[in-house]
Amino acid sequence: MGGVNTKGDRRERELVNRLDAAGFAVMRAPASGSATGRELPDVLAGNGTVFFAIEAKSSAGDPIYLDNEEVAALTYFAQNFGARPKVGVRFDREDWYFFHPADLWKTDAGNRRVKKERALDGETIDDLAAVDEPDESGDDDRFRDILEAVASGGISVDDAVAMLG
Repeated sequence: MGGVNTKGDRRERELVNRLDAAGFAVMRAPASGSATGRELPDVLAGNGTVFFAIEAKSSAGDPIYLDNEEVAALTYFAQNFGARPKVGVRFDREDWYFFHPADLWKTDAGNRRVKKERALDGETIDDLAAVDEPDESGDDDRFRDILEAVASGGISVDDAVAMLG
């Protein structure tokens, strides 16, 4: 009885366990769109100092793509929750690596892409656990994320104003 998301669910559980072992309090969000009208990130993780909203993606080897709506929803949720948005990627026979959405390759259509060779340059779980202070230098990234979410049509101007206010 393996559904289409069986491997993805297994990977998410694996990520939760790895983050837990690294000292984070971790929670998997309910299935996308089932509990709320808004898309939720796959995983929320915090250690009392820093908090992450993570969209988890895995692949056997093909590039991983995130569409505009996924990036905008992750950014919107993270900003409102007070977390840092991260895209967690895992390719077969590799570890988990993490990226800020703005650091991913932007396709001509405005979607985001991660290739396996690029993934290995991402942050590790140990890197996330080593962050020991809230991100105050990230205001530029935060503003950029919000503006890109508006430009892609992922959030309204009114939502952006509320997030920046």
